[in-house]
Amino acid sequence: MKLNIAVLPGDGIGPEVTNQAVKALKAIASEFDHNFKFVYADVGAVAIDKQNNPLPDETLDLCKTSDAILFGSIGHPKYDNDPSAKVRPEQGLLKLRKELGLFANIRPVKAYETLLDKSPLKKNIIQGTDISIYRELTGGIYFGEKSLSEDGNVASDLCEYSREEIERIAHLAFKSAQSRKHKVTLVDKANVLESSRLWRRVVTEVAKQYKDVTLDFLFVDNAAMQMILNPKQFDVILTENMFGDIISDEASVIGGSIGLLASASVGDKYAMFEPIHGSYPQATGKGIANPIASILSAAMLLVHFGLHTEAELIKIGVEKSLKLNISTPDINTKYDNITTSKVGDFIEDFINNPKDTNMNFTNIHLGQSTII
Repeated sequence: MKLNIAVLPGDGIGPEVTNQAVKALKAIASEFDHNFKFVYADVGAVAIDKQNNPLPDETLDLCKTSDAILFGSIGHPKYDNDPSAKVRPEQGLLKLRKELGLFANIRPVKAYETLLDKSPLKKNIIQGTDISIYRELTGGIYFGEKSLSEDGNVASDLCEYSREEIERIAHLAFKSAQSRKHKVTLVDKANVLESSRLWRRVVTEVAKQYKDVTLDFLFVDNAAMQMILNPKQFDVILTENMFGDIISDEASVIGGSIGLLASASVGDKYAMFEPIHGSYPQATGKGIANPIASILSAAMLLVHFGLHTEAELIKIGVEKSLKLNISTPDINTKYDNITTSKVGDFIEDFINNPKDTNMNFTNIHLGQSTII
C-alpha cells in the first residue's frame, strides 16, 4: 500500500515521540513491502514563532492532500502562562480539527497486565479494563460563541450542538460496540444542560437501529467516579467534546501513565492520529518522554487503512517492551537509562525480528536496542 503521511511534530516532546512512531511505520513499510512517504510541517507554538500563525496555510494544505496525519503535541509555557495572548498554539489544533471535519475522537483505554502494579488504582479494580471512548470533537463549548464584557469582568462560552453532529458520532460508537461487548454508555449532564438533553433524545433514537447494543446513561460527575471505582463496567463511552476531554484524561491513570494512550480523530474524508498527552515542556530534549502513545497512534493509523496484521505487530512489540521494562521513567522501575529513542529502537527491532524472544540489554545500554 502507498500512503502519503503528513507529520506534524509540534511542540515540546512532540518531535521526540513522533520520531519513534515514524520509526515504527518505516519498519512496517520495509517488512510488509508498503510505500509510506512522510512530509513534515509546523503547527502550534513553533509555527507561531516562525509565522505568527499556529496553523500555517501550507500545513493545512499538506494535511488536505495527504492520506493521513501523524500529530505530536502542541503548547508552550510562554503561551500557557499568558492569558492575554491573542494567538495561541491550541488555536491551530482546533482549526485543524474544524477544517478537516475531524468530528470523532477515538481513545482506547487498556489496563496492560504487565503494568497493573504501576497504576495508582488497585489491581483488582483495573484488571481487565478495555474501554473505547468516542468524544465529539468539533462542536460544543470549545467551538461555541465566546464573549467578554467591555470591563473584562464577565465572560461566556456557548455550548451548542445540532442533531446532525450528535447522530454522526453516535453511529460510529454503536458500530464499534457491535464488534466489542455490545454496550454504549452516554455520558452527559442531562439533569442540568439543555444540550445534554438533546444528546439523550438523539442517541436514544439512534440506539433503536442497533438492537444488539445496550445503551445506558451516566451523568458526567458520576461517570468520573465510576471510572475510578469500577472502570471494567465500561465498553464504549460516548460523550460530547469537553466531557470527553476530561474523562479520557482521567482514564489515563488506569494504565499508569498518560504516555500510553493513543487516539484517532476521524471525519468523513480525513483522519489524524496522535497521543493524548500534551507537550510536556519540562521534559523536552531529556529523552524521558514515553513514546508508546505515539507509536500506538501509528498502529491506529494502520488499522484505519485496513492493515490489521501490521498494526497488531506494533501492538505486540509494545507489549513486549513493557514486559521487558524497555520503557521510560514514568513506568520503568528497573532500568534508569532507557530513553525515548531506545524504546523506539526496541519496537523497530521487534518489527524487523518478531520471532526473537530475548533482549540484549548490553546493547541497549550502549544505545543499540538489538534483539537476539
